[in-house]
Amino acid sequence: DGDVAVVGITDHAQEQLGDLVFVELPGVGAAFDQGAAAAVVESVKAASDIYAPVAGEVTEVNEAVVAEPGLVNSDPAGQGWLFKMTITDKAQLDGLLDEAGYKALIAG
Repeated sequence: DGDVAVVGITDHAQEQLGDLVFVELPGVGAAFDQGAAAAVVESVKAASDIYAPVAGEVTEVNEAVVAEPGLVNSDPAGQGWLFKMTITDKAQLDGLLDEAGYKALIAG
């Protein structure tokens, strides 16, 4: 959304993880390089790092998913977002998959 990235996990990813039981988010003001581990989600199956898709600074975190991790499972593209960050290098967006490319990737 302009210079702000809303970071979460996809519906496919949450299905693969299973029911989330724990979410650890970064603090507001934390800065990450592209690809750096920024958050952690833990499910009944495994713990997984969430990586920053682009370089940026965290501007907002979704405390609702900390209190209720199942929001990520029930509404990953809506209320289940994890954090928002201001993008510091918009050129990095060019290296990311769009929705069609992601769907083709997971379709295998």
